[in-house]
Amino acid sequence: MIDLDPDSATAPYEQLRAQVAEQARSGALPVGHRLPTVRGLAVELGLAANTVAKAYRALEADGVIETRGRNGTFIAAAGDAAVRKAAVAAQEYAELAARLGLSRSDALALARDAVRAAYED
Repeated sequence: MIDLDPDSATAPYEQLRAQVAEQARSGALPVGHRLPTVRGLAVELGLAANTVAKAYRALEADGVIETRGRNGTFIAAAGDAAVRKAAVAAQEYAELAARLGLSRSDALALARDAVRAAYED
């Protein structure tokens, strides 16, 4: 289900992270789905194990996957966790913008620009 583009300017670990996250959000990878081991996926995709491990660490930090020790790595019920994490980040940004003395319209414009840039393909 993962299709990496070796000619892309996007790093392989980021391509992997983004595709797993999107498939988890869309339900293509359902909650509780067991993911391959780091080594297994690295072999399957022709990547270094450290590259896959980096993507898994980022996905776990984002609440998309969870590691259950020797039982493996699974798609987490990330919806609520992802929304909570984004809300905390938004609150921290708003507080920082206010401390820096930015106007409300400038702070919103910067946030809109950042979101627009993050969602461009």
